[in-house]
Amino acid sequence: MNLYTIGFTKKNAESFFEKLRAAKVRRIIDVRLNNVSQLAGFSKRDDLQYFLQKICDIEYVHLPNLAPTQLILDAYKKGGGAWADYEAAFSQLMARKEMIKSLPLRLLEGGCLLCSEAQPDFCHRRLLAEAAQRTYPGTEIIHLV
Repeated sequence: MNLYTIGFTKKNAESFFEKLRAAKVRRIIDVRLNNVSQLAGFSKRDDLQYFLQKICDIEYVHLPNLAPTQLILDAYKKGGGAWADYEAAFSQLMARKEMIKSLPLRLLEGGCLLCSEAQPDFCHRRLLAEAAQRTYPGTEIIHLV
C-alpha cells in the first residue's frame, strides 16, 4: 500500500494539485486541527474540497481526531518547544487514542495525509504515516514535497 503525505505551505495551487494528480492520489485525509483559517486560500476546507473534486477527482475527508491537541500545538509553535517534546507528546496521544487502529484501512489505501508544513520532517503527518507503516507492514510512505 502507498500512503502519501503533502503540505500546502510554500506551494502554489498548480504545484499542489499537479503533485496529487501525478501520484494518482484517490483521497486527501486532512489531519489539521483547524482547516478554515489557513492563509493559502486553496487550502481552506470548502475551497480545497471543491478544487480536489473538480481538478483531480479526489475525495476529501477531514479527520481532526488525527491532529495534535491545541495544547500540544501551542507548546511547540507558540511556546517555542523542542521538536522532540512535540513528537513525544503526539506519539503518546496517537497511542492513547489508537489513531491508526481506529482508521478503516480503505481510507489509507490511495490516501494522502494533508497538513500545512511544507516538509514532513517536523510535521505530525510524518508521525501518522510512520505509525501506519508500523501497523500495516508493507506500507510505503511517499512524501509529495
